[in-house]
Amino acid sequence: MPYLHRVACYTLGCVFALIGLRARATDQVIVLDSAQAQITLIDPVTHKVTGVIPAGKEPHHLMITPDHRSLIIANSVSNSLLFVDPHTGQIQHTLEGVEDPYQLAFSPDHKWFVTAALRLNRVDIYHYDGKNFTIAKRIPLADIPSHLNFSPDGQLVFVTLQGSGELAAINLATQTLAWRMPVGRAPAGIWVVPDSNDLLIGMTGEDDVAVVDWSKRQVIKRIPTGRGAHNFRSLDDGVHVAVSNRVADTISLIDYRTLTRSSDITGLLPGPDDMELSADRKYLWVTFRFARHVGVIDMTTGKLIDTIAVGRSPHGIYFFDRAPVISPNPD
Repeated sequence: MPYLHRVACYTLGCVFALIGLRARATDQVIVLDSAQAQITLIDPVTHKVTGVIPAGKEPHHLMITPDHRSLIIANSVSNSLLFVDPHTGQIQHTLEGVEDPYQLAFSPDHKWFVTAALRLNRVDIYHYDGKNFTIAKRIPLADIPSHLNFSPDGQLVFVTLQGSGELAAINLATQTLAWRMPVGRAPAGIWVVPDSNDLLIGMTGEDDVAVVDWSKRQVIKRIPTGRGAHNFRSLDDGVHVAVSNRVADTISLIDYRTLTRSSDITGLLPGPDDMELSADRKYLWVTFRFARHVGVIDMTTGKLIDTIAVGRSPHGIYFFDRAPVISPNPD
């Protein structure tokens, strides 16, 4: 009987292990085709498209919920948030009436949910109780509020204003504009440098990244990268953050300890935009906004090793088994 019991337990263990492997095998790379109102799903191992799911109009950015049970996709023109399974991309439900959610983010303490309404020139702040979103304040903020991130203490939300070339800060406790400052032409992505008061701002209208000391409200340095510096992804190595240069068709690696450019990844397709990094840090996935493709970069060699055709204007990208994101809350 003890022998049979061990055999039974071993068999059941194998079965459960296989079930677990099968469940993990369903994980998909989730890509937002912003000009085609759809989500493209890609097998992360075979790099084959496995499905296409309708979304709202102009799905640009996405954000995992604090409990990791849902991935929120912001349908900016449809004025809605689409909730999908973060593993499979399958639709869970839709929240209507969220006006023009272009960019979206949760505060570090998860008490606030913030959207940048790019077309409406405002930032909307919602109370979040872990399930419900209740509007707290709509803050007019011209011109063209774009990307969001937070101060490490969670007191401020930073917003880039692409039209006016400024960086703004909003006090979350009072839901009021704290300050705004000029940073350069068409600022976009914001990355918070760990253990400092510095922000990195992708200057899409220039060929550099602006370093802003937000406590002093000063641009203290500019790091030459490439034309159309746009968005960031930390590389989880304690040293580097990647920035996509959307016009130069390159990705620059910035040493955020020294605030210098370390190297460039070249030979890419047109319009590199958002990025996601595999959990083992070996592969960087990139959406090519102008090429209708997603690419996979081998970070050991710095070479583009594969491209996958998707829909028009691919923008946001996500997969569950990813390397940690270092910075309070980029997408």
